[in-house]
Amino acid sequence: MPQDIDYPRLVYLGLLAAVLLGSVLMTRRGAFKKAAFQSGIWLVIFAAMIAAVGIWQDIRSPQRSASSFTTQEGNVVISQGGDGHYRVKIKVNDQTLSFLVDTGASHVVLTQSDAKALGFKLENLQFWNTAMTANGPVSTAPVRLRQMALGPYVDRNVSASVNSGEMQQSLLGMSYLNLYSSIEISQKKMVLKR
Repeated sequence: MPQDIDYPRLVYLGLLAAVLLGSVLMTRRGAFKKAAFQSGIWLVIFAAMIAAVGIWQDIRSPQRSASSFTTQEGNVVISQGGDGHYRVKIKVNDQTLSFLVDTGASHVVLTQSDAKALGFKLENLQFWNTAMTANGPVSTAPVRLRQMALGPYVDRNVSASVNSGEMQQSLLGMSYLNLYSSIEISQKKMVLKR
């Protein structure tokens, strides 16, 4: 999982560098021009290193946006994301939600924020089901999705769950994927056929 830049630490290191630079300048008053020039060079090197680290993290970070999908001969073709996962945007009821395709999930699993966007009131849901995840068991609440539209396919009354824990993205599990006759993965593409 990519780490965010630690701005407080970056500010601390910048202040530390400024203090060190100031002490060097104070001890070398006679050679102020030379010290200022050298300090400028080190400042440029420091800024370039920060920029390089930021660019490297951007390059290495997984793309969280939905993978693109197309329809070919009536099939839905989802392209693989830069992180190796398949993500797709689906119109659920009247909202467009981004899903991570997860064949290991039994149901469509909604994040709490996506559930709220669909009009579910979390305080009214019954979190009595338990799902086993990589992080251990979590409570889930069963819900029904009035409509899910992906490409030319519109499905109604799809079973789903709302996760009681923190999730980064809703999961497109087997309660939806079983609506297709086959799922094929080849050459960084997932093909859903009916």
